[in-house]
Amino acid sequence: MPQSREIAITRFDGHTSGDTRDCVALEEPVEIRVDAFDGAERGTRSLSITMRTPGQDHELAAGFLLTEGLLHHPHEIGSITQDTDDVVTVHLADHARVAWPTMERHFYATSSCGVCGKSSLDALEVPGLQRIARDRFSCRVQTVPLLSDRLRARQSVFDQTGGLHAAALFDGDGEFVDIREDVGRHNAVDKLLGAQFLKGCTPLADRLLFLSGRASFELVQKALAAGIPMIAAVGAPSSLAVELAQRFDLTLLGFVRGARFNVYSGAWRLREA
Repeated sequence: MPQSREIAITRFDGHTSGDTRDCVALEEPVEIRVDAFDGAERGTRSLSITMRTPGQDHELAAGFLLTEGLLHHPHEIGSITQDTDDVVTVHLADHARVAWPTMERHFYATSSCGVCGKSSLDALEVPGLQRIARDRFSCRVQTVPLLSDRLRARQSVFDQTGGLHAAALFDGDGEFVDIREDVGRHNAVDKLLGAQFLKGCTPLADRLLFLSGRASFELVQKALAAGIPMIAAVGAPSSLAVELAQRFDLTLLGFVRGARFNVYSGAWRLREA
């Protein structure tokens, strides 16, 4: 599925200008629906509409359900269908149970913000988040500066458009595991974590999440829902992101650029060579 489009533009360069063509990242809406058995009959309800880069919609839907705390095991999903280009339905297994009142918060997510549609401040925090174990993951200090280049080398659509966020997984030695790109930061993370969830790899207790942009509250929350112990971000963290990371013992790094970076939480997971 195409993730970029070539369009005609006029480019200015100093005192000269000319007609040329440029690639832009695609941004289109998708509706996530859930089909579930409530004990008497099956029913389908709309859960979310989000603006995303087309592609990996099955992973996006699964990741959204995981990181919103609505599903915890991949066997709760019977199948996922792409009903149309802009509608994807998650068909839950008969034994799966969901809290419909919780799901009826009617999320609406733009490509820039994943929590815009939450109906109240109380709804912002995903229920059931667990504190990260302190003794199961560590990363060498010397590995952190290598992550940015390793992520950048795999941003294929970003090379075309310059307009996509990336989220990638690495192991404790800095070895690349997987990557997803999207116009929305939260969508890139949901696609990435959804792919791991569908493969039965969650919780991701031995993985590091690397973000090409800033570390916001909802991205830290998504990492916690997937059991990730460390986040490294090229950009800055928000105050709520830092508070959440500290509260749940997640290691949070910001401004990871070259050999310089800041540690906002969980410095004990960084070790010298």
